[in-house]
Amino acid sequence: MSTSNAVAKLQAAAALWSLDPSDAEAVIRAACDALALGVDTPSLGMLAAMSINELTRSGHEIAEVLEAAFEELGVPYLPPGSIAGRDAAVLAMALRVLDHDISPRALTSWAHSNFGHDLPLAESLAELDDVYDCMPYTDLSPDEIDADVRAAAEAIVGRFNDEGAGRVPDPCPTHGSTRGRSGTRPGR
Repeated sequence: MSTSNAVAKLQAAAALWSLDPSDAEAVIRAACDALALGVDTPSLGMLAAMSINELTRSGHEIAEVLEAAFEELGVPYLPPGSIAGRDAAVLAMALRVLDHDISPRALTSWAHSNFGHDLPLAESLAELDDVYDCMPYTDLSPDEIDADVRAAAEAIVGRFNDEGAGRVPDPCPTHGSTRGRSGTRPGR
């Protein structure tokens, strides 16, 4: 793993931690990995030395240490609750699907339960979670929906890779208006 990958892994872990403080171990592990690769800053060392209990209990203090570590690393800090922070968490989870670390269904369920239909970047995932729920009433197979979720994940990653990207493109153009038995896309 390169140092830039280690920093990106720390950013992803911090974004996910900001949504779920019980995921503190991933932040500590990412900070330790970065230190092991030679990425060394005072705040990163403090972060790596924290216990999981500290990360889980004292969110405000951790946010300050994370902010200082990111500033020392020269990367943007995404405050918990910010749209940019939530988008970073969606990106981190989309990457997990593409790396086959989690299932497509786990991604859609996570996005829907964390953001509902209220975060533009995660909207396609929430819609696909609805499609999974309505699958028994459609002609769609789990494999077809899984493929649509992977396409949505690729679109999310592509949005972050494209400078000046605007709206996330429709990840499921093949769904159209005739895939469900009722003649409309399920979940609408």
